[in-house]
Amino acid sequence: QVQLVESGGGLVQPGGTLRLSCVVSGNIFRINTMGWYRQAPGNQRELVAVITSGGSTESADSVKGRFTISRDNAKNTVYLQMNSLKPEDTAVYYCYADVQYYRGSSYYSQNYWGQGTQVTVSS
Repeated sequence: QVQLVESGGGLVQPGGTLRLSCVVSGNIFRINTMGWYRQAPGNQRELVAVITSGGSTESADSVKGRFTISRDNAKNTVYLQMNSLKPEDTAVYYCYADVQYYRGSSYYSQNYWGQGTQVTVSS
């Protein structure tokens, strides 16, 4: 079993900063891509940023220049540094990990999601 636990959300004023963290634990052989998605009320879940095991990143145009994704492979942790926050960044942020694990005599890959952490940007 694999668990993803997010932290770091909260209420912040426009222009403020937050740093989200997501720790992956459990039966892990390797973690491939990790990332962050978000979902605002009435909207579909959307990609914020992803990072490969080698450190390559992609991010949504709406957050480029403001958000930075990073990871610590030794700690099985992915981070999202969010600067210059705007009210439209308000959403529940979900951590995502593509985890490879060993069971029996085979390796398997499965996508896992965290429970979500609320980010609210408001004055």
